[in-house]
Amino acid sequence: VDDGAEWHLAERCLAATPEDSARGMFFQGVVGVVGFLQGEAAGAQCLEASGLRELNAAELYPVTRFLAMTSRATRLLRPQLGNWAQSLHYIGTQATVDFLASMFGRELMQAARRDPRLLLQHMADGYRTAVSYGERTVLWTGDRSARFVMRRDFMPAPYHEGVLLGAMEAVGAQDVRVHGRQLSLLDTEYDVSW
Repeated sequence: VDDGAEWHLAERCLAATPEDSARGMFFQGVVGVVGFLQGEAAGAQCLEASGLRELNAAELYPVTRFLAMTSRATRLLRPQLGNWAQSLHYIGTQATVDFLASMFGRELMQAARRDPRLLLQHMADGYRTAVSYGERTVLWTGDRSARFVMRRDFMPAPYHEGVLLGAMEAVGAQDVRVHGRQLSLLDTEYDVSW
């Protein structure tokens, strides 16, 4: 996967339109994670890679800028975290932390009432407050398992494995397992169980 990592992110940039955007909180999370693990100068490199000078957590920014930032971040984090997929997973987990700390995330947590099933159902709709693109659906495969399907989402599977794992743990789910599969460049599905 590491050999094609840059290609994966570059191809996603080519598939994006100017309307495809993500909230600044996710950009801030990447800068923060890299800054914490690799130092402030490394975090600044990620901001520079995005082409942005400052970030507002609630503002929407082009997803192509987030992909450029993520590409730089994974290159910086790989030596410490092991590989591209582990770096994306870590960044995705941080994205959950940042989202849940936001007004949107607090509303999601209140609606979920610490119930993993409710959380997954609300997450499918909650993504609309965080990003302007894609569709998400939940297919129940058991009492404590589901398939979370994402269509036209720009982040690779390891990123959303981290997102989903972090969200499930935030509502107190135990023994959470998330396994993502890339179906096509922008389509993924995740088997989630707890």
